[in-house]
Amino acid sequence: MRLSVLFPRSLRSAPAETDVAGHQLLLRAGYVRQLTAGIFSALPLGARALHRIEAIVREEMDAIGGQEVLLPVVHPAELWQQSGRWQAIGEELVRFRDRGGRDMVLAMTHEEVITDLARREITSYRQLPLCLYQIQTKFRDEPRPRAGLLRAREFAMKDAYTLDLDLAGLRVQYARHYTAYHRIFSRCGLTDLLAVESDAGMMGGTVAHEFMVPSPIGEDVLVVCDHCGLAANRQVARFVKPAPAAEAPAPLERVATPGAATIEDLTRLLGIGPERTAKVVFFSADLGPGAEPAASAAGAATSPGTARPAAREVLVMALVRGDMEVEETKLTNLVGARWLRPADSERIRAAGAEPGYASPVGLRPGAVMVVADDLVAASPNLVAGANREGIHLRNVNCGRDFEPDRVGDIAAAAAGAPCPRCGAALALRRGVEVGNIFQLGTRYSEPMGATYSDAEGVLHPVVMGSYGIGIGRILACVAEAHRDDRGLRLPLAVAPFAVHLVRLGGSSAEVDGAADRLVAELADAGVDVLDDDRDVAPGVKFADADLLGMPLRATVSPRSLAGGGVELRRRDADDSQVVALGGAAASVQGRLDELRAEAARLVVSPGYPAPGPG
Repeated sequence: MRLSVLFPRSLRSAPAETDVAGHQLLLRAGYVRQLTAGIFSALPLGARALHRIEAIVREEMDAIGGQEVLLPVVHPAELWQQSGRWQAIGEELVRFRDRGGRDMVLAMTHEEVITDLARREITSYRQLPLCLYQIQTKFRDEPRPRAGLLRAREFAMKDAYTLDLDLAGLRVQYARHYTAYHRIFSRCGLTDLLAVESDAGMMGGTVAHEFMVPSPIGEDVLVVCDHCGLAANRQVARFVKPAPAAEAPAPLERVATPGAATIEDLTRLLGIGPERTAKVVFFSADLGPGAEPAASAAGAATSPGTARPAAREVLVMALVRGDMEVEETKLTNLVGARWLRPADSERIRAAGAEPGYASPVGLRPGAVMVVADDLVAASPNLVAGANREGIHLRNVNCGRDFEPDRVGDIAAAAAGAPCPRCGAALALRRGVEVGNIFQLGTRYSEPMGATYSDAEGVLHPVVMGSYGIGIGRILACVAEAHRDDRGLRLPLAVAPFAVHLVRLGGSSAEVDGAADRLVAELADAGVDVLDDDRDVAPGVKFADADLLGMPLRATVSPRSLAGGGVELRRRDADDSQVVALGGAAASVQGRLDELRAEAARLVVSPGYPAPGPG
């Protein structure tokens, strides 16, 4: 490829609205361009890099028995209604009607379509197990797209689906994907990877893992034990909670606490630790359409047509100890909500509570869903609000002074909390999710009727797994991880071209002849070359070579020829060597072999870990 005709030109600076370094470089180098919020065009360099990532994904998926398919991006709504996700998923699922008035869905994932195929095509146990995968465009109408390809609305995704006879078969395929994912990401240059326990979320099922690249720009908080290796998304992370002191319940006592609307103010005023208090956080929760509307519901009717079923919205009071925070995903799962959002003061007061001084003590039954963390339920004689401004209650006890509607673990793990496996201190890190795997079980096959007949003719639901990888996210994470202050430094496996050839010396026949010969020899050897044949200053050429990030630069110039031939320089090194012109192609291939060998040493293939204690 001649750089003089490459579309488009590089940019000297990134657009002002971008704040992630890797994405800025992808924009400046001409890999991608934004069309609108969360939607990007992949330009020639970006398309080549994405295709290289896809090739790695295909190789590893084929190696574990995957069969590639290509499924529709537009689905009839009845499939999603049968699975229940039409009702469960919010506005990120794009719903529309075709010209015949039929409700349709723009695919954000393909569990329903795979299940429909299974119920049509699978009849006998002899047809299982299966692993089907595709690489295809998805659309999720993210409310807050950010960081370029890291959180886009339209994106390329590898999604795989396994079909098995039973849970034992699912676990085998799950373990194969776990290992294959490590190989895929490490082959792409993402070697600092964590596989963490995660929430199944809208996918459903029981066991789930996310594959995270640790990064300060990540949206997820990871809870990690450096001693035993436990790793989990904070949304589901367990930790050892302190055992409450044994105390007999003391009489309830009102105490004046003027201006103490926060835990910090309250503990300072009363001279107690935050662990002696109950913290209250209010949320509005959508519990979905119910058989009968709750007293605090906003209405449970189902909207016609393509609209999502209307919310049944209730006010939730979440109680944790004052030295802890509410983990919203844990709370969402415990109450079975479709979503949570902070409740406003007007609604809190309408329920009889006072913001900053709230507690479940004395509230009107049914006005609020009270959810207590298990540690709050077990802790005696806490200080909590009195639902009057400037007043708190001492010696509040769960079971005596209030009865929660739900009790469970809704507290977020904090740095330093004891690990549930080994007791060592947990650490918190930020990460970017690049892949996920789910043990779906019969979550989709049972409601949609995907069954197989065993050897005795008995019908059983197909047992399923789901496995996703964000192709664009891999490129975004590679750009973030492999860069310096001059530009991208892409791994050979991902780089659009292996070699960036720089010609210097204007229209020198000697330089052009040597460069043309090298390009031809490398092409014969199957080496992709980006040939900078432009008539621009040497500084511009070198700056673009650094910016675009190909792993090896070859410079042909009057100076290099006078010095013996062609100057070679790795993008990740500061030194260069001049090699003989006659052996330049072989020398280039030797450098590329070195890069491949270095990358191969970093490829990991861990087995799926056995569950630890706790």
